Amino acid sequence: MAITHGTAHNGGQAPTTAPESPMRRTTLEPVDLQRVAIVETLPAADPAPLGLAAFALTTFLLSAFNAQWTRGTAAWIGFALAYGGLAQLLAGMWEFRNRNVFGATAFSTYGAFWIGLALYVLLVVPANKPTPIQLENDLGWILLGFLIVNSYLLLWSVFVSKAVFAVFFTLEVTLILLVIGNFSATPHVIEAGGIAGVVTAAVAWYASSAGLVNGMTRRVVLPVGKPLTLKPAGE
Repeated sequence: MAITHGTAHNGGQAPTTAPESPMRRTTLEPVDLQRVAIVETLPAADPAPLGLAAFALTTFLLSAFNAQWTRGTAAWIGFALAYGGLAQLLAGMWEFRNRNVFGATAFSTYGAFWIGLALYVLLVVPANKPTPIQLENDLGWILLGFLIVNSYLLLWSVFVSKAVFAVFFTLEVTLILLVIGNFSATPHVIEAGGIAGVVTAAVAWYASSAGLVNGMTRRVVLPVGKPLTLKPAGE
């Protein structure tokens, strides 16, 4: 809904103009009147399937790299900027437009996470040339910060759906393993975090696919599970 403002002065006299719109009301008080017109606007299409797909693919690429499954270079970086970063951040902005505070916070947070992580690898690491221990310490602190954010997103995701809760639960496990692995400089724990990340990506792809097909058909084709509901205060 958009709100616009207009100002008029009636000089203490009854209005002589045409009858007012039902959205407006005129009084006879000799003061400036501020009229507020509320204009109904249609919501944007559901951006959640895009946000989840962007998160899933980028998580899959980085997790396969962490699990030592890949034999190439760090292919995830470009997609962290374009897909997991920009596309997911845009999904978050559209969720703000749809007044979905959880989706807006989650997608914007992880879109910025991917952009920030890619910039760290592309700009900060070459400029500072950290030792392996320093690099793992940096990554440990970065991941710890997002683990804290993910922890309360996990708690409140129970009010969204079981599928979304599963995404944040598997991501919580992934982040815990990666934080421990980087702080302790233990490759096997980082590899375990990579495997958990692949599972996270698979769950996110399912949630994305469910949101897409359920939204297109306007019926439940792929179940996502009902959210937890609380009674309003006073009931």
